[in-house]
Amino acid sequence: MPESDSAKLAAIAWIREQMDNYALTLDDLIAAGCFDGELPHGDAEGAEIPGAPDVPAVMAATVAPQPPKKGPVYRNALGQSWDGIGEYPDWLQRAVNAGQSIDFYRVD
Repeated sequence: MPESDSAKLAAIAWIREQMDNYALTLDDLIAAGCFDGELPHGDAEGAEIPGAPDVPAVMAATVAPQPPKKGPVYRNALGQSWDGIGEYPDWLQRAVNAGQSIDFYRVD
């Protein structure tokens, strides 16, 4: 299993634990604005989130995507950069895992 898959599984387990601890439901998260755009796994009618209640199609309204930022947002001393979109690049993930704050690498 790739490292990113195991990290995702660990994050999902932590989120489920927090939802159990605070008695949160998917509806609570939607009402709080936790989902920008489409719900996970596509349309609401076909959204299959294990252990989650069915979500009415009305709540799956999409929001216009925001334009991506131009240029790098994070850069290290070697000149490696990341625009802040998508998963962390390896160099930044290693630094954060080692305890470095991501803000240390922010350039804007």
